[in-house]
Amino acid sequence: MAGVGGSGGRESGAGGAAWAPSGRFLARAALLTAGLTAAGALLGLVRDQLLAHAFGAGPDTDAFLIAWTVPEFAATLLIEDAMALLLVPAFSRALARRAAATGPDPVLGLVRATLPGTALAAAAGAALVAAAAPLLVPLLAPGLPEQRLAVDCTRLTATCVLSFALAGYVSAVLRAHGRFLAPAGIYVVHNAGIIAAVLLLGPALGVRAAALGVAAGGALMALVQAPALVRRLRAGRTDGPARPRTRSRTRAGGRARTGSRPRAGGSLRPVRAVARVRAAARSRGGGGAAAGVALALVLPVVVFAVSRQCQVLVERFLAAPLPAGAISHLNYAQKVAQLPMVLSLMLCTVSFPVVARALAAGDGDTARRRAERDLLGAGALVLAGAATVAAAAPQIVHLLFQRGAFDAADTAATAAVMRVYALGLLGHTLVGALVRCYFAASRPLWFPAGAMLLGIAANTALGALWADRWGAPGIALANAVGITLTAALLLAGASRRNVPLHAPGVAAGLARLTAAAAVAAVAARICASWPDAPLAGAALAAAAVLTVFPAAAHALRAPLVPALARAALRAPLRRGTAPRSPLPRRQHHVPSDPAPLDRDVPLGRRRPG
Repeated sequence: MAGVGGSGGRESGAGGAAWAPSGRFLARAALLTAGLTAAGALLGLVRDQLLAHAFGAGPDTDAFLIAWTVPEFAATLLIEDAMALLLVPAFSRALARRAAATGPDPVLGLVRATLPGTALAAAAGAALVAAAAPLLVPLLAPGLPEQRLAVDCTRLTATCVLSFALAGYVSAVLRAHGRFLAPAGIYVVHNAGIIAAVLLLGPALGVRAAALGVAAGGALMALVQAPALVRRLRAGRTDGPARPRTRSRTRAGGRARTGSRPRAGGSLRPVRAVARVRAAARSRGGGGAAAGVALALVLPVVVFAVSRQCQVLVERFLAAPLPAGAISHLNYAQKVAQLPMVLSLMLCTVSFPVVARALAAGDGDTARRRAERDLLGAGALVLAGAATVAAAAPQIVHLLFQRGAFDAADTAATAAVMRVYALGLLGHTLVGALVRCYFAASRPLWFPAGAMLLGIAANTALGALWADRWGAPGIALANAVGITLTAALLLAGASRRNVPLHAPGVAAGLARLTAAAAVAAVAARICASWPDAPLAGAALAAAAVLTVFPAAAHALRAPLVPALARAALRAPLRRGTAPRSPLPRRQHHVPSDPAPLDRDVPLGRRRPG
């Protein structure tokens, strides 16, 4: 990114403004989002500890976890995947049009056109799930002992279809505006609602209190964001990126380029593809044609999100005939193992609006550089977390859960599953990051859904085979293989579908990072086995990963990690010194040379002014 404009970023684009915030802004936003997400995840661990202490890993907990499928499914479809993948690009285009439009506000018009229908459809879906609960529970878990209890809990959690839809809608709108505080805090209030309900109502209602807390927490997720949305909509044209100017100087003394031509190295093909689809709808005329085009854009995203969440359904279906507690062991292991993935994807969550608005303005070069940085950065973070999880799984589970009704046998079973889950963490992260690149330009792409369906098919077939042989760890291994297959297909197909990404360079960099993480995991496993105390073992494993992973990455010439480590070590020395001039832009995609990729990492850049 060249200079820093008056609104915190560079202006560019085809008839609009490409929101290109500074690396420092993105770093602060990512840290804020990661911090609140970590707080929500910690509260989620407290919630799971509370459930494990109160109800153990028995039939009551299994019944609640079947009902938990509803909010888990709704969160993926309505908050994390489908709603964000559809609405962030849509509102990014509206914001780009707002900068040049003189008539009605396109952002407010989009809200009026989409919010009422979204709320009505979600309310109908919630009512349908509640009514169909007696049919859904046997379908999800045919051998479940506590069917009646699971039905009661499912009817309570069905309200999340409405509350999560509203929360996801507001989150997408705020993120498209570059506002990340309120969306990042939704899981904090959600888990707080569940914890409060279990503490206050658990003695009287049992595990049904947790389901009631899920419903209350879902309502809080929407309510906590409503004031921020109202402020953004009232701000109108004074909010968002600065309007295009014919000539503007950046704070670095250069000129900000505007106009209809994209930057060098950019591509207008995704924008033109969307334009052709909409032009075809206008030529056919009528609201039916427009609705058909909207469906063509929405349906691939929905199919992808639903098929991705089907991983959970497959696991619980295969685990239902296993001995009691298998579903609980899978759930606890997955919740802990996926924490590194959730935190690593915060980079992509923050920068997704940047990529979408750059593509809306025809600035493909900015979109490509941002996407590549995020993929490598998220991969490095999740690999470090996976190495720690694989090395110290028994110690981590012992610290978090072994108390009350959760005994040593549950710890051993959960740790075994968690180590296997760690093998698929990179695949999960890559799928979450790559799909944002595919859908950033709002094109009707079916390839991500097809890749996800192939991964689900592999997951199902291998899980059915391995569940009888290895039990819950076999189901976890099938999950890792299936999601890794999906990630490989998405990365391999990026260049053929005009995705703003240089796939070979990213793949080579990820391979070197994976090798470095494997070395770190071996060292951490040795360190974790020395002390008898679980806390000391987990701490030694984490310290080993933090030491060995950067060193191995440097030795293997892997991208990003060595430069970030050097930047972290030099950070105290830079305080109080004069800012340095920006580093030059990357010229090629060879990941074996870390310097060009390092220069695009926002956390390591300093800007004038």
